[in-house]
Amino acid sequence: MTGPYEWNPMPHQLEVKCPACQEKAQFEFAEVQKIILKEDIDFFKSSKVFEYRKFQDSCGHYWHGALYYAGLHGDPEITLHTLPKGYTPSDWKHSAYLYRSHGLDIGSVRCDRCGFRGKHSLQWPEDAYFSVAYKNQLLWAFNQESAQELHDYLLSFQREHLKYKWAAFLLHVPTVFKTRKASWTISKQLCGLIEGKR
Repeated sequence: MTGPYEWNPMPHQLEVKCPACQEKAQFEFAEVQKIILKEDIDFFKSSKVFEYRKFQDSCGHYWHGALYYAGLHGDPEITLHTLPKGYTPSDWKHSAYLYRSHGLDIGSVRCDRCGFRGKHSLQWPEDAYFSVAYKNQLLWAFNQESAQELHDYLLSFQREHLKYKWAAFLLHVPTVFKTRKASWTISKQLCGLIEGKR
């Protein structure tokens, strides 16, 4: 757990350290939709809610994409009213966010504590709010719910990961964090983060 998981899915929303104040903030991956016709490119380039980018696929072919940051602009089905023919607002609703689909990790961060709102290039797991260093390794969780389950899992004697909602996540916890000595130390730190005592 010192690096990004090799398995999917990664949640669409994560809890990260705010770039401005380092308190808990919400990260949401940007959504991308392929621009169908070349004549539609100008619409997306000039839009205030979309970001235009040129992408390259694994075969080396280029394609045009329109990015939407729901974390900054809200639900696309409420926000997007005028689109070129052939597109619907739902095209940008959890359809193909960039981390999974295109190897990118861009999105937006919103912080309720300091009011920061902006685009963000995710550095995972360094950005994880729920992260604990132990013996030069980093144990992390995606959000408060997964952090709570990680805490409970580490303190349990049976460690039956299948009884947890985040079972696949808990299955990948490295052994170094599961020793009795480590688990008590880590659980105490996780508890502080969960209770908001960073």
